[in-house]
Formats: sequence, C-alpha cells, structure tokens
Amino acid sequence: MADIGRLPAGVQDIYGAECAHLQRLREKLTRLFETGGYSPVRAATLEYYDTYARIGNAVPQERLFKLSDTDGKLLVLRPDVTLAISRIAATKLPAGGARLYYFADKWDLREAGGIWGREVYQAGVERLGEEGAFSDAQTIAFAIECLKAVGLEHFVVDIGHVGFFKGLLQECGLNDAEAEEVRSFVNGKDSFGAERALRKAGATAAAINAVLALPTLFGGAEVLERAEEVSHTPSSRLALAHLKEIYVLLADMGYAEYLRFDLGAVKSLSYYSGVIFSGLTEKLGAPVLSGGRYDRLADDFGKNIPAVGFALGLKRILTALGRQGFLAVPQGVEITIVCERGAEGRAYREYKKLTDEGKRVCLCARYGEEGKKGAEGRVVYFAKEET
Repeated sequence: MADIGRLPAGVQDIYGAECAHLQRLREKLTRLFETGGYSPVRAATLEYYDTYARIGNAVPQERLFKLSDTDGKLLVLRPDVTLAISRIAATKLPAGGARLYYFADKWDLREAGGIWGREVYQAGVERLGEEGAFSDAQTIAFAIECLKAVGLEHFVVDIGHVGFFKGLLQECGLNDAEAEEVRSFVNGKDSFGAERALRKAGATAAAINAVLALPTLFGGAEVLERAEEVSHTPSSRLALAHLKEIYVLLADMGYAEYLRFDLGAVKSLSYYSGVIFSGLTEKLGAPVLSGGRYDRLADDFGKNIPAVGFALGLKRILTALGRQGFLAVPQGVEITIVCERGAEGRAYREYKKLTDEGKRVCLCARYGEEGKKGAEGRVVYFAKEET
C-alpha cells in the first residue's frame, strides 16, 4: 500500500505549464516536419522480446522493460524508435524511399532519474532509401533548423564518423568485443582505460598513439586536416573525405557557424555506419539531439535500406530552454463567461461564437456571483431575462 500514488524511478507525470510547453514544442516541430516533406508514422508501443533481443543490433536485455502476453510470450516496451521504424520500413512500406517523422516515447530500464529518465519522450525524422553526402548534409541542416524552430540559442552540432574510428581499429587488430570495449572507453574520454584495453589486445605502440589522439581531434574544419596525420587506412581516409564533402555542402547552405567536428565521439559501431552527430547547447550536460547514418538497421528485418536521421529529446530541450530563460509563460484563459440560471443557452451561444473566433474561453459551471470567484481574464455576465 505504501507505493499507491507513487511512480517508479525515472518516470514522471507531466501537467500544467510543463505539459503546455511540450505541446507547443510538438506544434512547432510538426509544422516544420510537414513543410519539410516528412510524413507521420506511429510505431507500436509493445513488441515481441525477440524483435530487440535476437537481432544483430540487439538491445541489451538489462535495458528492456519486459512483460508477458496472455499466451505467455515475452513482450517489451519499445526501447528504440529508430529500430522500430526500420522494422516498419522493411516489413510494411513499399520499396523505395520515405521521409518519416514521429513523436514517441521510448523506455530504457537502465537509466533512472535526472535528465536521462527511463521514459524518454522524443521527436525525430528518418530519411529512408537515401545515400551520399548531400543526404547527410540535408539531414544535419534540418536538425539545425529544428533546434532553431524550438527557440534554442547558442547551440552547436558536433559531427563525427564511425568509419574513421573503424580505420584506426584496423591497425590494432581487435576482435568485435575488444573493439566495442575500446570504443566505450574512447567515447567516455577514458584514455587510461582505452590504452589498457589496447595493450591487452596486443596493439602496436603506433596504433595505440593514434587511438589516444582522438580526444584532441575536436574543433573546426581544421580538425579534418589534422586527422589525416593520425590514420592512413583506406577506411579512415574515406571517412575524412566524406566529412569534408559534408562540410563544404553545409557551409554553402549557410550553416558553418553551427558546426564542430569531434572525431573522439564514437557511437555504437554496429548501429551506425557513417556520419554521426549530436546537438549540444549551453547549461545542459547532455545532447538535446542525436543522430547519424544507419544503413544496416533494416537488415535484421529482411531488407537493406540505407537511412539517416535524428531524434530530439523534448524534455531535455525544455530543460535547456528553461535554464536559458527562453520559456514564455503559457497563455491562459482570455474570457470567462458567467450566467444566472435560465441564461445557460445564451451564455453557451456566446461561448461558441468566441471559441469559433479563436479566443480562449471558459464557460463557468457555477451560477451568478459564485461563478465570478477565481474567474480568469475578462468576465462576460449573462443575467436571466425577465418575462
């Protein structure tokens, strides 16, 4: 009985001003998504456990919220929206490309509390069936426009490429498990852990030094030139050439001021296949936007569909807007209509007229002077007509 009325760690109710702000964010982004040529998609909330646990890009089971169906089969709450949309694209959409947008929750059992949370409300876009630097550049440009549309200022987009890191690993001779361990250390900026893992795997001194140089490859476009001195493998060179092409395109589009390069930010090597990027803003210690190219995600569901996209963390954006002082006070009721008994019909007709004009109106349920107490905005009063 002690837990009645309480919520589990990492989830929360959203109401009042916060709920109103989230709705405004959704409205702004929906307009941008629609005018940008994206179509809406809604993925199922419940899926079979095997869909996420038995695939090549399996979600670790310790992250999955699990429950049983009536027939005893194991289900999970959706842990990843992009994987869900990859399933939809491979099993339900016609061949060819599609540009989709969504608003959805994902559930991650591992995280709890703070700005992370275990129920994460996201908006995002997926560009399916597209390849090449121009598609990647368009996606990053659209991500920047989304951050501008929701009202964020003083933000940057960090760009990297998993191919550059994979090229470094080729020089180290690591197996998949060792590569993932090193990636985790590098992404966490843990140079000591990365060096220890590389030495244990038997990597050469030159290869170790190249990996340890990754945290220094951070900054403007000049980083790409410096990176050429770190690795000479074909994979790394191709990745750098791709990033240079993306930068030229984005600079020509007018977005150079928002861009930084971070070759030390290395996301999942099995999930991502090319460019990766994150949106960062002041006064928030976590990305408000994350995306990249994932050309192999749909393979697990029977089709090869190249794809690129990103997700926005809406609660994180609200936190950033609040800390930067950019949250406007939600608009309240403009007019309250109060009536006496016998004047209900006239009062309602006025209420309908005003709401049809777009006014924010409250038709009070209490009569006479009682109805005026606590009324918001301008008060319109209807007395009973004498017969």
